[in-house]
Amino acid sequence: MLGITIGILALIVVLSVMNGFEKELRERILGMASHASIEGILKPMDDWQKVADKARKHTHVIGTAPYIEGQAMVSHGSHNQGVLIRGIIPSQERTVSEIGSKMISGKLDALKSGSYNIVIGSELALGLFGTTNINLSDRTERGVTIIIPQATVTPAGLLPRFRRFTVVGVFEVGMHEYDSGLVLMNLEDAARLYHMQGEVTGVRLKLDDLFLAPLVARELVQDMSGGYMVRDWSQMHSNLFKAINMEKRVMFIILFLIVAVAAFNIVSTLVMVVTDKEADIAILRTLGAHPRMIMATFMVQGTFIGIIGTILGVACGVPLALNVNTVVTALERTFGVHFLSPDIYYISELTSDLHWNDVFMISAFSLIITLLATLYPAWRASRTQPAEALRYE
Repeated sequence: MLGITIGILALIVVLSVMNGFEKELRERILGMASHASIEGILKPMDDWQKVADKARKHTHVIGTAPYIEGQAMVSHGSHNQGVLIRGIIPSQERTVSEIGSKMISGKLDALKSGSYNIVIGSELALGLFGTTNINLSDRTERGVTIIIPQATVTPAGLLPRFRRFTVVGVFEVGMHEYDSGLVLMNLEDAARLYHMQGEVTGVRLKLDDLFLAPLVARELVQDMSGGYMVRDWSQMHSNLFKAINMEKRVMFIILFLIVAVAAFNIVSTLVMVVTDKEADIAILRTLGAHPRMIMATFMVQGTFIGIIGTILGVACGVPLALNVNTVVTALERTFGVHFLSPDIYYISELTSDLHWNDVFMISAFSLIITLLATLYPAWRASRTQPAEALRYE
């Protein structure tokens, strides 16, 4: 019983923590990325207003925002960093992302058309300025040069295009990809920089249910007249979430071996009971007990062990999974250690997301494997021959 209890407890807690990690990661990614996006095929979109209006008519679309994206290099003094430029309209960007609530200095509204202001991530600020606490009152100190991989023809030859911008804010979302490599500017400033006046790279969408993104993407593709590509978050970050799901499956298999070992203990226990009770079984057989009755008796005994172990495992595992962060915090205070240091890990707390379907699946598998474990000992007990068992009694 104890072996099954520990196995089920470990399964429930570990899967809940992995679900919580996946949820936290998904929320951080989708806090900056979109649930879905509509992009032009092989060329920018010049009719993005019509596309956005058509997308907003879908029942599950609750926000749209145009954007311009391009590669660039940002330079400040002797420091250079490759970045992704994203041109946005601040008022519309808030409807599809959480960037406005992730600002640690400055405001997103400072990205006004013609101001040539930018907002950068905390890691990028640290690399360029040596600190995330940038002096926003000194415009000279906050100046950076953005160089894009597009050439300008001059009498001296082809020169890369560049423009001077001013940092007016810093954000931190907790994802290194965004904090170190994303620069936000006003959509019109980005259009001037990339010579895309009146055009955008695409339109970002926010849905009322992010898990409906693949379905909504397919429906929008059918509604569009053609020349557009619709992608959802599960496609844009498919490798990451596929890797997490594979880790969950592998972890389930590994931890389920604990339950399998406990089931093997049931087999060995029942075999010893059968050996010890051979004389009693023989007496029952001589009194008229049918082999099926003997077999059912030992199956009930083994199944009872499995049921009690499963109930105890669920009863202990569910509360622990729901309070795993509290338990870990108590252990850290007791032993004076930090298991997930915020200086190293972006997700510095163990978050748990208990899925009841996982609990039901674990319990069902446990009951099935313990039931199967009783078959051989019960069959062996039913094959006991009274004459042979009582020969030396």
